[in-house]
Amino acid sequence: MTKSRGQMTEDRGQMADYLPSTFCLLSSVSCLLFLVGCAGYSNKSLYPKDVATVYVEMFDNQSFRRGIEFELTDALAKRIEAQTPYKIVTNRDKADTVISGQIVQAKESVLTTERQIGRALEKNIELRAVVSWKNLRTGELLIDNKTVSASASYSEWQSQSFAYGSTLAANSLAERIVELMRSGW
Repeated sequence: MTKSRGQMTEDRGQMADYLPSTFCLLSSVSCLLFLVGCAGYSNKSLYPKDVATVYVEMFDNQSFRRGIEFELTDALAKRIEAQTPYKIVTNRDKADTVISGQIVQAKESVLTTERQIGRALEKNIELRAVVSWKNLRTGELLIDNKTVSASASYSEWQSQSFAYGSTLAANSLAERIVELMRSGW
């Protein structure tokens, strides 16, 4: 069945009547979705406002690898200074908070080996630490004995030593600790 020209023009006119209401409905729905999507947004700082200074204690080292505690403590102090609004102080009496911890594991494992000789081509270092962050003014524990771990790989074939890999792992672990210092959403 074919429609005449007059009927087709009439059908287009009826469609034109529905277009504005459809457009309004779609606009309303998209505005509603936009507003709902922004409902959880906040300008609030990611870090506690009542803290201005942090004293970083030397980490204890419970592993058999010596020197990692110095690398981690140094990396953590630098990360806090660079990535947070806090200032590092060298005198505990002048600090608002103190962050401390223990390296409980420094594990080295082989990732890849050479087929013919069986020599390790790439190794992995995993560091695990338990961290606490205490507000010295209120006595509140901002971080209460949280376990944090990080790893890094290195290759002796590329003239990279254990010291290089442990420095990378310590920097990665320091970054994870700084992430813990952020306030919860």
